[in-house]
Amino acid sequence: MALGKLQKVLISDSLDPCCREILQAGGLRVQEKPGLSKEELLREIRDCDGLIVRSATKVTADVLEAAERLQVVGRAGTGVDNVDVDAATRKGVLVMNTPTGNSLSAAELTCGMILCLARQIPQAAASMKEGKWDRKKYMGMELNGKTLGVLGLGRIGREVATRMQAFGMKTIGYDPIITPETSATFGVEQLPLEQIWPRCDFITVHTPLLPSTTGLLNDSTFAKCRRGVQVVNCARGGIVDEGALLRALRSGQCGGAALDVFTEEPPKDRELVNHPNVISCPHLGASTQEAQSRCGKEIAMQIVDMATGKGLAGIVNGQALSKAFVPQTKPWIALARALGMVLHTVGKKAQGSVQVCTLGTPLQEAGSYLMPAVAAGMLAGVAQKEVTLVNALLLAQEAGLKVTTTHDDVVPEPDGSTGLLQVALQGSLHRAAGMVQGSTPVLREISGATFKQPAPLAGPVLIYRAKASEPSVLPVLAGLLGKAGIQLQSYHSSSTVAGEQWSVVGLSAPLSNLSELKSHVTEVSQLHL
Repeated sequence: MALGKLQKVLISDSLDPCCREILQAGGLRVQEKPGLSKEELLREIRDCDGLIVRSATKVTADVLEAAERLQVVGRAGTGVDNVDVDAATRKGVLVMNTPTGNSLSAAELTCGMILCLARQIPQAAASMKEGKWDRKKYMGMELNGKTLGVLGLGRIGREVATRMQAFGMKTIGYDPIITPETSATFGVEQLPLEQIWPRCDFITVHTPLLPSTTGLLNDSTFAKCRRGVQVVNCARGGIVDEGALLRALRSGQCGGAALDVFTEEPPKDRELVNHPNVISCPHLGASTQEAQSRCGKEIAMQIVDMATGKGLAGIVNGQALSKAFVPQTKPWIALARALGMVLHTVGKKAQGSVQVCTLGTPLQEAGSYLMPAVAAGMLAGVAQKEVTLVNALLLAQEAGLKVTTTHDDVVPEPDGSTGLLQVALQGSLHRAAGMVQGSTPVLREISGATFKQPAPLAGPVLIYRAKASEPSVLPVLAGLLGKAGIQLQSYHSSSTVAGEQWSVVGLSAPLSNLSELKSHVTEVSQLHL
């Protein structure tokens, strides 16, 4: 589950030199090879631990499959539609981006596009270069008093809104995540989409490209808009249906469009680009020196922080992994994984439904990142792929293991101050519970048998169940350890349930053969935690 050591990073797109310099200063080996063909990328990626891209490199499923050592893909920019995030997640590869790096540049380009649409600046400039003086042809409009619809009110959307308010524009918008109260603080009135279409003079989109946003502006929505509406897309190609946009431009329903992005880049079909009322750019949203420097610097620093264990930022998948870097949560994640392994040991299967219950106010928000850790523990040694916090829940689902979480603020004594974590295999009596003492994960209970002194769950651990009246287990175990030259580092036994006790033994190294011990116990397992 833990990340291996990051050593070698490939930069496959053109990035600011500061990116390479920061990576090298952080102790990483860097290969900078922009413009690789697909076949060259498949060869180069095989022995790389990290890959940094902009938007040109397509990180497809077969690229990820070829990357035998890959741990992280860093996107120097916001959108990750050139990365197969699902395939990366399945393989346990972390995907990170720099969500703030190019926000200002993209917002400023959008504002420039709106101004160009209002005054037809590019068309007038091209006319001048042809030796013409067409003052009457390029009659424009003022932005003051016009209504701008902003679809997507994240970092870029809100920067566009506040800047265009300075021109006297009324800003309305829609975002399924940002609350109306929040958008009101930066001057945007949120409305349902059905109310936005007929009210706008200009519409600008700032959403990611998702199934729910693909074709957001289409034949149906254009028909609901004001005649002559002006449309801007500096986000992602495909949010505006290009066929519908062309039809709306030809009919006059759309008065003009400014496009920095296209469904296919570069676009082979030039009808839209060549339309006289379309202003187009070759995906320049992040193409400023400041944005490129900022994105290159941010992604390099994020990867160095990951390599040195300082933390994770800009996580696109595997948010639980970021918690593994926080000193306060790291031991709880280790505990959750250990309890998952213990539950699999006593339950004898990695299928069915597992309930993860967090107890105590310190763990109120912990369920979301402890669930993947429990799943990783349950699947350890079972799954064919390496299980990490990035892919644990996906692989668990595919293995027929459903993991859910609940929380209760009340903790049974004497564990009230730190919290308690319980995992249970539903439909059975199998469960395990533990807590963190200092920074050490400890076992509190196995299937109703409690440990008066909680047993540490770290390093090689032997767990066995035997009759409480069976005195020969310890002498046999001591003899085995003596022959193997292994030290017994801790020993804890539980309360008696149905005449049997659980014992947890901490070892200096794993025992290679448990056959001699098996005849003296009901069951025995060895875990490496």
